[in-house]
Amino acid sequence: MRNALLRQLFAIAGAVGLAACSNMAPKPAGPPSITSEPFGHIGDTPVERYTLTNGHDMRVRILTYGGIIQSLEVPDRAGHVDNVVLGFPDLAGYLDNTGSAKTYFGAIIGRYGNRIAKGAFTLNGSEYHLPINNNGNSLHGGTAGFDTKVWRARPQSGKDAVSLELQYVSPAGEMGYPGTLTTTVAYTLDQQNELRIDYHATTDAPTVINLTNHSYFNLAGEGTRDVYAQQVTINADKYLPTDTTQIPTGEIAQVKGTPFDFTSPAAIGARITVDDPQLMLARGYDHNWVVNRGNNSGLVEAARAEDPQTGRTLIVSTTEPGVQFYTSNFIDGTLTGTSGRTYQRGAGFTMETQHYPDSPNHPNFPTTVLNPGETYRSTTVFAFNAK
Repeated sequence: MRNALLRQLFAIAGAVGLAACSNMAPKPAGPPSITSEPFGHIGDTPVERYTLTNGHDMRVRILTYGGIIQSLEVPDRAGHVDNVVLGFPDLAGYLDNTGSAKTYFGAIIGRYGNRIAKGAFTLNGSEYHLPINNNGNSLHGGTAGFDTKVWRARPQSGKDAVSLELQYVSPAGEMGYPGTLTTTVAYTLDQQNELRIDYHATTDAPTVINLTNHSYFNLAGEGTRDVYAQQVTINADKYLPTDTTQIPTGEIAQVKGTPFDFTSPAAIGARITVDDPQLMLARGYDHNWVVNRGNNSGLVEAARAEDPQTGRTLIVSTTEPGVQFYTSNFIDGTLTGTSGRTYQRGAGFTMETQHYPDSPNHPNFPTTVLNPGETYRSTTVFAFNAK
């Protein structure tokens, strides 16, 4: 009787154990998908939010307003999923984020990412003037750049990936730039946990162009803690020092022996407060690194970052010659993010793949001129994993 009872108990325990193991087993991957929902209006113009999922616990939400990556969810080494980019919970947050404190969270930046000195450049003998919106210079396309536009969306689904194609036509003279510029930006999420951004543009008159995405990453999870302990590697032996208004001086300087040397992994906060004139000007890192490309004109790894606590790793590959590494030096505790938590200084970091700042005024920098009959092409890939 006793043995029969024991056998029954063992059988029950075994069944419970099998059920527990079954519950713990990894879920089979589902197919990628893309859906949309209303996200408010700007006047009479509706704004949509698209959600891209890949069946491997990665999900990206993108707004037609500004092409903004509002959230980007990826798992950590334990399988816990967090949003790893900064953003606002509603459209009002983006519309109210203006002036000198504007953060450009997750947005497409154009026509010209980064700064143009004194808002002026000369092209083919003609001088063009842009709005001044940053310390006497023009920043990120001016007072109403691509981050403020509602883009036309076209979702696409495939067996192994989903895409959101966004298009905006910028009329000649908008923000002072010459030429009508037709721009297409495609976000593609695949089953390898890679988010690819492809930029294309054409013009009907000579112009300058420098497109990028302005996502702020925090691999520990949005709004959880600062990024100073996260490890960064930048594939660059050189960077661009700036003047007091953060315009490149024209010098292309070696990083070796400076706080700008990230050729091997280093914590973001390890040297951010050292007595270095360049760091003091920007209150931290806000500089362009010259990506080591050699003769490779295709995708190369520009940078990577890792959060030691969660194991999340971001690898940034690009066709661009530079990457702007910025450590949210001016976020001051007045902004509330998608999680409902307040953002403090050091809440995130950017890896803005791009041509160099103020290139139209520096003949020694790679050109940003686009002529009729040419097509501007640029690709950046944000690849995530956990170890």
